[in-house]
Amino acid sequence: MSRLHRHLITALAAGLQDIFVRGGQADKVIEHLLRSHPRWGARDRAFVAATLYDMVRWWRLLWHGLGEPMRPPEAGDGWRLLAVLRLWRGEELPAWPEWAELDGEAVRQRLADPQLPRAVAGSVPDWLDALAAEELGDEAWGRELAALNRPAPVWLRANRLKTDRDTLAAALQGHGIATRPSALAPDALCVEQRTNLFRLPEFRAGMFEVQDEASQLVAAALAPRPGERVIDACAGAGGKTLHLAALMQGKGQILALDVEEYKLRELRRRARRAGAGTIETRPISSTKIIKRLHNSADALLLDAPCSGTGVLRRNPDAKWKLQPDFLARLRTTQADILERYCRMLKPGGRLVYATCSLLPSENEAQIRRFLASHPQFSLRRQRSLTPAIDSTDGFYLAFLQRTD
Repeated sequence: MSRLHRHLITALAAGLQDIFVRGGQADKVIEHLLRSHPRWGARDRAFVAATLYDMVRWWRLLWHGLGEPMRPPEAGDGWRLLAVLRLWRGEELPAWPEWAELDGEAVRQRLADPQLPRAVAGSVPDWLDALAAEELGDEAWGRELAALNRPAPVWLRANRLKTDRDTLAAALQGHGIATRPSALAPDALCVEQRTNLFRLPEFRAGMFEVQDEASQLVAAALAPRPGERVIDACAGAGGKTLHLAALMQGKGQILALDVEEYKLRELRRRARRAGAGTIETRPISSTKIIKRLHNSADALLLDAPCSGTGVLRRNPDAKWKLQPDFLARLRTTQADILERYCRMLKPGGRLVYATCSLLPSENEAQIRRFLASHPQFSLRRQRSLTPAIDSTDGFYLAFLQRTD
């Protein structure tokens, strides 16, 4: 049982305000909290990070435990919701005045109700529960929801431009950090115990990036070859772009595009650390950027914006920010990206469309719709990975080839 400290609970309550009132991303909020309290020890830092993620993950269930409707937290709510979390885990509460009026037995009874709707017990919005059950099937979605509510493991990708997986594993072992290799991704290592990896000299030297093993399959699916011209058209901060550079052995040209310039700035910083000198970044500031690149790429990666339903175990706050109308707009954006960006590919070129969504409407349905109106493309293979079946983040990959 973890020992409670008032100053840590105050920090948790502030973090919940930042996430649910001010709209901050949970990972960024936690990063800010830890950076703002440099005197916290390793145990305190781990407690704050893990507990805040758990409170966000089980947000709806915790409010149900209080017997109140879910809402943005007000003063004192963070304390009460933490009490519910601890009671749900079978932990006792100190006799503190903040919890004097809390009826612990009533909380336990509400949480133990066997008739709880799945959306409450699994802590997701009603609309998302209904949509996912409709698209995946009721039983399959139930299994995926349970898997999505388990914390995600930490995976690393050994950077082939600097090292290999076995050498990296040995170096990490020298710091007392145990890892195990992935059976799915040849450069992936799972870190057995959470620690601050970014303080390590191997990270500063660019020997690894933090990246889920399913995510590492995306760049590999494109099969980029040394000397080719590859376009990563939705590059973001560049995790998959960096992987492309490593797979190409630092030879050829990679053009990283994104509509957000600040993400490309982060990519350039990461590329310098990784020794990936073949990457050029270019913001998509107008439709002319895409038109100028028509018929220019040997291979094209479309890591499309999506609902993120496959990575809710890693980003649990996303389920509370996602809305049905936004999901509808995302599907339109995905179809538009496929339609316009595919023209950057040369005849005979290769295209990978990828999302971190579990929903077929963002995945197989998008590819079927695209192929119906683009006979010059053929689907060579597609693959889905899910938390429940593969113990990975949820990802969808479609490998297409332009045949004309």
